[in-house]
Formats: sequence, structure tokens, C-alpha cells
Amino acid sequence: MGKPTGFMEYVREEHSELPPLDRILNWDEFHLPMAEEKLGTQAARCMDCGTPFCHTGTLINRMASGCPINNLIPEWNDLVYRGLWEEALDRLHKTNNFPEFTGRVCPAPCEGSCVLGIHNPPVTIKNIECAIVDKGWESGWIKPEPPQKRTGKKVAVVGSGPAGLCAATQLNKAGHLVTVYERADRPGGLLMYGIPNMKLDKQEVVMRRLQVLEAEGVKFLCNTEVGKDLPAENLLKEFDATVLCVGATKPRDLPIEGRELKGIHFAMEFLTSNTKAVLDRHKNGSFISAEGKDVVIIGGGDTGTDCVGTSIRHGCKNLIQLEIMPKPPLKRAANNPWPEWPKIYRMDYGQEEAAAKFGEDPRSYLTTATKFEGDENGRVKAVHIVQVEWQKNEQGRFIPQHVPGTEKVIPAQLVLLAMGFLGPEQPLLDSLGLDRDPRSNIKAEYNKFATSIPGVFAAGDCRRGQSLVVWAFNEGRGVARECDRYLMGSTDLP
Repeated sequence: MGKPTGFMEYVREEHSELPPLDRILNWDEFHLPMAEEKLGTQAARCMDCGTPFCHTGTLINRMASGCPINNLIPEWNDLVYRGLWEEALDRLHKTNNFPEFTGRVCPAPCEGSCVLGIHNPPVTIKNIECAIVDKGWESGWIKPEPPQKRTGKKVAVVGSGPAGLCAATQLNKAGHLVTVYERADRPGGLLMYGIPNMKLDKQEVVMRRLQVLEAEGVKFLCNTEVGKDLPAENLLKEFDATVLCVGATKPRDLPIEGRELKGIHFAMEFLTSNTKAVLDRHKNGSFISAEGKDVVIIGGGDTGTDCVGTSIRHGCKNLIQLEIMPKPPLKRAANNPWPEWPKIYRMDYGQEEAAAKFGEDPRSYLTTATKFEGDENGRVKAVHIVQVEWQKNEQGRFIPQHVPGTEKVIPAQLVLLAMGFLGPEQPLLDSLGLDRDPRSNIKAEYNKFATSIPGVFAAGDCRRGQSLVVWAFNEGRGVARECDRYLMGSTDLP
């Protein structure tokens, strides 16, 4: 695909970004567009590799390898190389309902399994994907396409995050009447409030697509929490089928001494309130601010990174990010071969900004918190930390052990807990009486998605546990297919 010898002639080149110290002055996206000619050159690097692992999504060692929604990557790379952008967009939309989202926030497991990546830097798949769909919007190629016929079947989708939006879109395409329930004041779920605006613009990117879905016939009911504002059993009576895509929003806590102190928040409280303030143009002022504070972020994943970028934009005084895992190697380790996801050291946008502002990567590896210390007003003022080393216990499992003599006390007036999620919130599941798996997720077999209640389906993080946006897309499309089959006896959905 692309130019047969392109991978030998051209080097990997990524799009430019605004300098960190410039972009932290606002909440705007900071990636700069690449010229079409350069994008064609990058697409030309896509090899005619025979077996393109990039679009064959699977799990290897519990990590995504390749694209979970099976994007036809070599095909649209070839079309971009030849300048056939509209055809490339058609190919992209065959497998991906919202490439403008994945093109911005997906960690690109496709690039980790790119065959060229065995011996050279991989193809810039994510950048090209984003460029294709952005050109589609700019050129007016993306328009509402309501279904030509309606089936008369009514489907409720609970949750408007990535899985819910994909499910709603596909079910609407099949001709069903789809109503999406969202407890927040705006639809989008994680895409709206879980990811900061500088990473995924809400008005120009998220709302633009939601408006197309509404024009196609999808109905959104916000400020409606099923099980609280609306009895869950009403859905079973009023709809022919129900699809639960409520996410895994129960955060992992850190129950150490001083946890009750003021100024200690879960990361999603911090991120959600901030994004709402940005969208409301700071009219209400009711957000958790890091301005002028020493900030300690506990957790080294994507959510922790988003807390870093947000805190810096607030104007924090200083920032430290605690990561209990060891620092990854600069290159793949021997036990992390291709096409596994490469577990290597990276500086994401938040760490780049922190390094530019404070002089170094804010992450402190192999470090954990042992105690929160408060002042006379019951507010956190310091965090006690210690280094750890991972050792096997009697059962042969690796656990972190404190290293004596490495204890420190660091100042903190704001602590953000970004240690992942434990599963879906349980009240709705309890009210419906749904079966759950040992991890408290809704019990529903992958690729079937049917729960213990006939006509009720589940997909996304509430079924599989906390995962990538692109896996939510995979499950949203899959649950729509199986729900359509349940309603109609057969299905044409992919």
C-alpha cells in the first residue's frame, strides 16, 4: 500500500504542536495541521506488508495490539497517498463512527503493531486518520444521513459516552427509534467531561458530531439519571430493548491516614468541574482550582496526565505526580516484543508542559503515599511519601514493599487521586437485578452482549472494565449488531 518503496525513502514525521509554554495559556487544542503533501508522504511509508497487523485488533498480555475496530488502515493510507481524500473518508467511516475522536485521544495501538515498526519508526497512522476526517468536515462531506425507513422498534441507550454513542448511531442506522439517557447536563459522557478541552475540543469537535446524530434522528435526554430521576423498570416497559453503556465510573480510593481532609479529590471530580467551567465560560466559578497550590497527583496514567495539564493551566505553584510502577525502558524490553503494545518511556503532553514550566518530568516513579497531613482548618497541607520496590509474596504475586529510609514529606494543598476505576456504579444494576461478574461489571458475554435480563444489553467499560475509548467503540458497534438481531431476527449491521 502507498508507495512500494516509500518506507525506505521517507522518515517518520509528526505534526507540529504549539510550544508548551504557549499552549498552557488557554484551553484550545494545540496540534497544528500538516500540509497535504507531507501527509501524502507519510501515507507513502505504509508498506505492502502482506499481513497488516495494524488493523487486526486483539489482546496480547492484556494490552491492545492493533486496531480494536479493525480500521482499514493500509487502504486509506493508499488513498491519501494518491490524493483520494473523500474515498479515504468513506473507508475510514466503514469501521469508525467517530474518527475525529480516536484521531485525537486514542493511544494508537495500531502504530505499536505496525510491521514497519519492527525495524524503523512506524507509520503515523493516528495523524493521518485525524487529517482525513478533519478534511471531511472542512470539505462538507460529512452530513446527516437519516435512515430511509423506520422499523417502529424503540431502543433506550443509557449513557452517552463512547460506547453509548456508537450503539445509538448504529441502531439508528438500522432504522430503530433511539433515545439516549445521560445524567450530565450535556451528552458525550467521557468524551465531554472526562477528557480536557485542549485534548478534545467540545464545541468544535464533540458537539459538531452530536448535532449530526440529532439531525439523523437520535434523541438525547440529558439531566436524567436512570434509576434516580427515572425508574429503571420504566425502560423495560416503554422500550423494545435497552442498551446499558454506563461506563466504569467508580474510582479507586486511597484509604490512608488523613483521607478525610479537605483538598483531596478524585481526578474525575477535578476534570469534570473544570471542563464544565470552561464550557460555561467560568460563569459559575464552581470548579476545583489548582491556582497557586502545590499539587500532588497520585497515579501515572492518562487521567493523571490530564490532571497535570489542567493544573498547569490553572497556574499551580508546583506539581508532583506519584507513580507506583517503575520507570519504563527507553526501548522495548526483551519480554515486550512486537506486535505487543510497546511499554516504553514516553512524555505525554502534560509531562512535556510540566517539564517546560518546572524544569523536569513531574513523575516520581516507584513512589507511593502513606499519609495525608492536615492543617488546623482540616485542609491537606502535606503528603508523606516513600519509595517502593516490587517483590514476590508467598503466593508468588508481585507486591510493592516500602523501602526503609526513603520517607519524605512534600507540601500539598491539592491532592488528586487518579488511580483508575473499580467498575460501574451499582445502584442502577441493583435496581434491575442484573447478574455481575467477580469484578462487579455487568455480566454479558463478549460479542453477544446480552445480560441476564432478556432485551437488556451491556457494552463498554461497564461490561469489560476500564479500557480504551477505541474498545468502547468496538463494543458499542457490537452491541448494536446484537440488539438489532434480537429485535429483527437478523441483522445487516457490521
